[in-house]
Amino acid sequence: MRFVKISQPEIEAVRQLYESVMSYACHGLFFQEGLSLGAEVAEMAAKGEDFFDACRRILIARGWAEDITFGEKEVKVTGSIEATEDAGSITCHRLKGILSRVMESDRSPRVSLTETKCASNGNTVCVFKIEA
Repeated sequence: MRFVKISQPEIEAVRQLYESVMSYACHGLFFQEGLSLGAEVAEMAAKGEDFFDACRRILIARGWAEDITFGEKEVKVTGSIEATEDAGSITCHRLKGILSRVMESDRSPRVSLTETKCASNGNTVCVFKIEA
C-alpha cells in the first residue's frame, strides 16, 4: 500500500478552488470522500485492539489530526488538517465523513455528525456532535 502526502495549504487551496467553481455544493463531495477514507480506517482498526483507540492512532499517523477524543455524544478533534485560521466557516468536511464512517462501523448503520465547533472559526478544537 502506498500513501501520498499533501500539505495543509494544499488542502486549503483545493477547498477554495472547489468552492469557487461549485460554491458550497462541494462540501457534500468532500464529505463523500471522507466516507470512503473512513471505511479503510475502520477496516484497519477492526483487527483486534480497542477500535476507537486504533482509529485515533491511524488518523493521527496519517496527519488528519493532532489528537482525537471519541466520546458517547461527541468527537473532539485537535489540530484538524482541514482547519484554516480565520476561514470564517466550518471547513472539516472530509474529516466529518471519516469520523461518520468510523462511528457507523462501531455503533449502527446510520450515524450523523454535526460539526458544532470548528478551529476555522477560532475555536481551539473541532467538535462533532453525534446524532443517531
